[in-house]
Amino acid sequence: MTSKHRPSTASYSFLKKLFSSGEQAKAFLFTFKWLLISTVVGVLTGSASAFFLVSLGWVTSFREAHDSIIWFLPLGGLLVGLLYHYYGGRAVRGNNLLLEEIHKPRQTIPFLMAPLVLFGTLVTHLLGGSAGREGTAVQMGGTIADQFTKVFKLRPRDRRIIIITGISAGFASLFGTPLAGAIFGLEVFLVGRIRYEALVPSLLAAVIANLTCHAWGIGHTQYDIPFVPPMTFAGFGYALVAGAVFGITGMLFAKATHFWSGQFHDRISYAPFRPMAGGLVVAVAVWAIGTTKYIGLGIPTMLASFTDELPVYDAFIKILFTSFTLGAGFKGGEVTPLFFTGAAMGNALSQVLPLPMGLLAGMGFVAVFSGASNTPLTCTILAIELFGAESAVFMAVACVCAYLFSGHSGIYGAQVIGSPKHLFYGREAGRSLASIQESRRSIKKGN
Repeated sequence: MTSKHRPSTASYSFLKKLFSSGEQAKAFLFTFKWLLISTVVGVLTGSASAFFLVSLGWVTSFREAHDSIIWFLPLGGLLVGLLYHYYGGRAVRGNNLLLEEIHKPRQTIPFLMAPLVLFGTLVTHLLGGSAGREGTAVQMGGTIADQFTKVFKLRPRDRRIIIITGISAGFASLFGTPLAGAIFGLEVFLVGRIRYEALVPSLLAAVIANLTCHAWGIGHTQYDIPFVPPMTFAGFGYALVAGAVFGITGMLFAKATHFWSGQFHDRISYAPFRPMAGGLVVAVAVWAIGTTKYIGLGIPTMLASFTDELPVYDAFIKILFTSFTLGAGFKGGEVTPLFFTGAAMGNALSQVLPLPMGLLAGMGFVAVFSGASNTPLTCTILAIELFGAESAVFMAVACVCAYLFSGHSGIYGAQVIGSPKHLFYGREAGRSLASIQESRRSIKKGN
């Protein structure tokens, strides 16, 4: 009898010693605490994303059935501009406000930011602007999450984490990619580094938000790469070349957006008139070229890029339309237009690089985003979730190379350089991308 009880006694002693240090007890309390918070954030953000996706689908369908509605884009721009000018306050900064509050927590993000960006994005897509949707979901997630800072009486350190959970939940539920969403929240605010203290909460919120969005019956666009060849030395070299091109394309997208934003700011002093003027130009441009291919999300073109040969200029026209739309002050996001740009660029490269068209389109899909957002790990995982693991090595090479070749530029000016991309820019560590670009412009003017 004694011998039969020895294993259980030994197990009890082992568990007693294991928990006597208190580490596992603290880990349990930490997990329980953030499971509770992440459940609240995930359910609410996933539900908000579901509502947004349904609404976005409706306005897109309406616009496609009524092409002439684009002539109302200037009035829509004026309306959105007036709302943000008189009621937006700090919410005007959008995604950058979230990143700034993560770096230096000051004030709770105004809840008005969520309905404002939702309304502004729906107006943009209803009337024919060229924009994405990620910015809306991320801003809604971050805003919703931050409202619980006071409810749960969180300290500044924990407030950073809860904002990250909102960002992750928004990204994950919008694209149906919980792993990429979890990493995006950890990677996006600090270039070259990841803050692991938010890993568990970020993952919990991303998974719960994605499950919630699906529970509402929301589906996501499915992409397929017909053929992935084995990785060879030649294929590795072609992937490096393609990654460099995708990184430069991502840099071009970011710089174009900042350029147009600066032009509108310098030339039109009254902010509400900027999207009105921009909307007029976009409407005339769409009428002149005779196609709506480059406005909205452009998902049909993205799907076609995996199987059909597209015009080589598609990527550049999409950059022009989206950077101009966002630079004028319309609301939305950059990620889906970056997907379009990358997929179209990959399609064009398939005419000169001996890799399958679908593979290059998929590589561009995620790598241009990697270069523009400085999130190579997110984009590699995103590729695996969207396209499967067969292409993972090609995707990783392209994303990492694009990250390097995009330099210290990006679509989020509030990103801070944690670790410089290479030693030539070592002095820029600890600075934001916006301040780096401003310094470079000042130097050029001085010369």
